Amino acid sequence: MDSSYEQLLKRLREGLGASDVKGPVERIELPEPQIYWLGRKTIFRNFMEYPRILRRDPDKVLMYLAKELATAASLDGERAIFIGRKDKGSFSALLNRYMKERVVCPICGRPDTHTEKEKRLQFLVCEACGARSPIR
Repeated sequence: MDSSYEQLLKRLREGLGASDVKGPVERIELPEPQIYWLGRKTIFRNFMEYPRILRRDPDKVLMYLAKELATAASLDGERAIFIGRKDKGSFSALLNRYMKERVVCPICGRPDTHTEKEKRLQFLVCEACGARSPIR
């Protein structure tokens, strides 16, 4: 009975192909940040796309970026304005880090999460596997 099970597994793996068994596929594709400078200010033109894609509050995402870049920031419609000249690479890196820390479930790796606040602690609650992980 065990050998027939092994044969079925082998047949199944062959049917799937090697490329399909690699692991979880990233479902969230972050767009390229559209950054330009106006004097000593950095304008993040497509900022509002990110909170929509990540399903997070725009003010929280803006606060995270401003804190990590150590500068003041404000929302202006669909765009964000940061004081000082910041490069596109730093925005990309910070948004990817934000996604890993505060969007993707550390247990199952899926982006289907939301945050809950309990007393002073924030938790990342996965809608796929039900895990509750503290956010630093």
